[in-house]
Amino acid sequence: MKERIQSTIDSHAGELTGLSRYIGDHPELGNEEWKASARLVEALKNSGFEVQTPVLDLPTAFLGTYRAAKPGPTVAFLCEYDALPEIGHACGHHLICVMGLGAAIGLKSVIDEIGGEIRVYGTPAEETKGAKVTMSAAGLFDDVDVALMAHPYYAYEKSGESLAMDALRFEYTGKAAHAAASPYEGVNALDAVLLLFQSIGALRQQLRSHARIHGIITHGGKAPNIIPDYAAAEFYIRSANRPYTDEVVQKVLRCAEGAALQTGAALKWSNYEYSYDELNTNEALSAAFTANLTAMGVPESEIGTGQDHGSLDLGNVSRHCPAIHPYIKVVDERHLLHTVEFRDLAMQPRAFEGMLLGAKVLAQTAYDVITDPALLSAIREEFARKVKGSVHTG
Repeated sequence: MKERIQSTIDSHAGELTGLSRYIGDHPELGNEEWKASARLVEALKNSGFEVQTPVLDLPTAFLGTYRAAKPGPTVAFLCEYDALPEIGHACGHHLICVMGLGAAIGLKSVIDEIGGEIRVYGTPAEETKGAKVTMSAAGLFDDVDVALMAHPYYAYEKSGESLAMDALRFEYTGKAAHAAASPYEGVNALDAVLLLFQSIGALRQQLRSHARIHGIITHGGKAPNIIPDYAAAEFYIRSANRPYTDEVVQKVLRCAEGAALQTGAALKWSNYEYSYDELNTNEALSAAFTANLTAMGVPESEIGTGQDHGSLDLGNVSRHCPAIHPYIKVVDERHLLHTVEFRDLAMQPRAFEGMLLGAKVLAQTAYDVITDPALLSAIREEFARKVKGSVHTG
């Protein structure tokens, strides 16, 4: 049956590649992915899936479902399709979404015989306000047996780790004054932001090595001769796990409060994007994916250990059901994600070949989950041991 899965995906290679190329040529920002969402929904409907859209009032989200008459596990393929500002699909989301779609089409060719349910989640805005956070909190993954997706990259990597993250905005309000004639009449909001940066710089020495804090000044004043009465900065605060990230956030908040006290400016802070939890890779599921990847001809020596590549909203999903996020090689040169060089190579035939390989391996792994009770039991036991009971809904 795995051969049938492969041949089915191969028979759709032209339309899958064409769809990925179309999405790559028409980049759209998070929650504005109208064209990508519409084309993916159309492809799912044409393949016999029932599709709900929008989902949870997320206008570009969708949920495609195909349920076999024969009962069995529920497997989910996750699609991302938002682009980055200015540089477009430099994270390869035009490949990710079609990998998920192709995997669903391939698995559907055998699902009526083996039983189970296929779900395809269209999850907008992974780069900012990730829809997987909202979907997870609403319980949309609570009855899913496994959630699978793969990310394009310049190398093969097993599903590994990601960082938990909070996105905080700090706004200081002071009092304007003439910077030359009467600076003593003002309260400098920009000074508060600068002191915040200095305090965070000093704080870093006392943080664990896996913590990351990085930010920008979004508002710094109107003119050099006016004491700024408003200034603001935005930060990402990350670490290897949610509890320590929460701890670091409290330390940063104290830095922000200290800057307000020193300058006399009023402080307001808020979360300007959703909080992401760390990825809890299900190792049993990951091993099944790796086995299928090697069976497809990729030497195990070329599959690296999963590294930390930042933060992702799949981390929240992995708190609600077993999940993996491996990396598939789609370019042969070492170019990092979120670069123009990776974006351009991710639109070449080599990248689409990697995309189709990823779709096949995802589908075959889902097939194993459905047909191998021992594997499914191991996946469930690991999830219950490592994750269940510690859900963070952020």
